[in-house]
Formats: sequence, structure tokens, C-alpha cells
Amino acid sequence: MKSMKYAALTLAILLTLSACSGRVSSAPSSSANNTVHDKASPKAQNEGVDQETPADTVNQVPQPDPSEEGESPVVYFTSDISPDGLLRIYESLDWEPQGKVAVKISTGEPPASNYLRPELIGDLVQAVDGTIVECNTAYGGSRSSAAMHRQVAEDHGFTAIADFDLMDEEGEVEWPMTGGSRLDKIIVGSHAENYEDWIILSHFKGHAMAGFGGAVKNVGIGISSPSGKVYVHTAGTKTSGSIWYSDQDAWLEALAEMVLGFSSHVGAEHIIYINVMNRLSVDCDCDGNPAEPDMHDIGILASADPVALDQACIDLIYKAPDSASLVRRIERQNGIHTLEHAEAIGLGSRTYELVNIDG
Repeated sequence: MKSMKYAALTLAILLTLSACSGRVSSAPSSSANNTVHDKASPKAQNEGVDQETPADTVNQVPQPDPSEEGESPVVYFTSDISPDGLLRIYESLDWEPQGKVAVKISTGEPPASNYLRPELIGDLVQAVDGTIVECNTAYGGSRSSAAMHRQVAEDHGFTAIADFDLMDEEGEVEWPMTGGSRLDKIIVGSHAENYEDWIILSHFKGHAMAGFGGAVKNVGIGISSPSGKVYVHTAGTKTSGSIWYSDQDAWLEALAEMVLGFSSHVGAEHIIYINVMNRLSVDCDCDGNPAEPDMHDIGILASADPVALDQACIDLIYKAPDSASLVRRIERQNGIHTLEHAEAIGLGSRTYELVNIDG
């Protein structure tokens, strides 16, 4: 009964988005024409997050004027958070890998983070003969060295479903970055050069520093080597030391620019993005003891456009009646600015067409 209630609630949210004919966003200056169609087939920022805020005040987000310009990228949606649902959303993208496939996930910080479980993602990873890839962290913890990180991957069940590759285990490489204002290069694990095709498989959730973590965060920090992580976190000012930086907007812009550098180097046609909206905590999977989610699961979304994908997830969060805590986290960190800058530099579009694949 509970699952049926939440499925009905998600459908109501989708229909509301369709009726509005506009993007639900915390950036009133932007414009969009987002529509819904059916298709058959570290906790330092936690203070005050769990205080109750009325849904009618949290979700009163300005509605931008629709835009008629250009063709919007498609974002596919299913409310079926299961191995079958994940396979169906992947198939909806009609994407065929051409070479060796990397599946970028977060292995999750122990002991209790909300990483995507192997039993959920295993069928998809095996269907594409994928290698699960990650890089070590830049902030300590149980995944800051290769030996410890490999043990976490084994303990969390990932080595049982596929090959596992720590891309920075044998060093790092620099790839050029142009078109931004913060970065002139990106620094990734050297093994990134071994893969032609990429599935960016992300758990969408809150984040203490970025406001939220989705496709853009999974690439921008997740594929960066530890020094590359520092480089992004400090908006291109250094490659060692603390990841904390005083200019919030600058580091969010660097986050978007890293993804543009990655996409330009690999080729956008070689990358797809999937976000799973379950266990929607205000905290990231890099937090080993995250806040317990206080909102319902929503579904799985996928697109060839990472900006459209993350924006669609943001919009669904804003329309959900029980999302007050997560909305506060996003707005506290000005998280939407990552997508504003990503669109401005040409990484993707915040305007999209949402296609529901549930029968």
C-alpha cells in the first residue's frame, strides 16, 4: 500500500510539471518549456537542516516564462526503482557503446552511506560488460588509498558483480579544458584513458558542499584524481591541501567546467547519464553516517544531457510535498548555480522534455 501511495504521488508530480509548462527552479531569471509525456515501453553544514518547514512555503518556486527556442533534450523517467526499471531506462536512451565501457558510481563511504546497491545496478553493469570505476578521495576516510578503497568496494559487493578499476591507482593525467572561466585543465585518473564509453550512474541526493549531488557531481569530482578534486574544489587555484574554499559560486562553476572538459575530451556521444532518486538524504554518499532521508523515493531518470538530467531531478524535488529538508540544503549552498553555469558554458540545457516510460 505504501509503494502504491508513493507511485501515485510521483505520477501526480509529473502531471503537475506537465500542466505548468515551465521549469520548477530556484533560479527565477532562467526560462524553459519543460513538458511531460508518456511513452509505453562532511556533516558540517547539517545544523538546522532537519527543522520542519511548511511544504507550501518551500515549494513556492517562481515559474519562469516558457521558451520556444531550440529543441529540448529528452529526459526519460520511470518510477520503477528496480534492476528491471534500470535496464528499461537505459534501453530508452537507444545508445550503443562502441568500445570498453566504464560505469562510474560512488562506492560509498562506510559504515552506512546510501550508495547504489550492487543488487540494483548489477544487471545493467553486466548487460554492457562494464567495468565499475572510481577514484580515491581527497579528504581522508576509508577510500583515500587504493588498498582501503578496494576493500570498501569488496565489502560493499561491487567486486562480486563486475571488474573494479581505481582509475588513479597508477597515477593521473591532465586533459585540456577550454570554454570556462575557472579551469584550464582537468586532472583525472590515468586509467580513464582506457575507456571509450561511459555510463555515469549516480545516486541523486543532497550534498554538504555542493547542495546536491547528481550526474555533474559524479563526473566533476568522482572522475577527478585526488589532486584533481582539490583543483576543482578550489576553483583551479591549487592541487594539494584542503578541499574547502571560501568562494562558493567559484567552486560550483569549476565543477561544471570539469564536466565540460571531460565531455569534450571523451566525446559527448560516448557518454550517457542515469540518476537514481532513492534514499534522498540531505547528505552525500561520501558521508559514512548520513542523515536519514525524510522524503519518499521518486524514480530513475536518464538522459544524454547531464544538465537536463540534474535539472529534471531538481524540479521533481521541488514539486515533492515532503522535500523541505533537501530543498533547504540545495538552497543553502546555492546548488542551482552549478547548472546555471553549466548551461552558460554550453555543457547542456536546463530546458528539457520529460518522457515517462511507465506503461
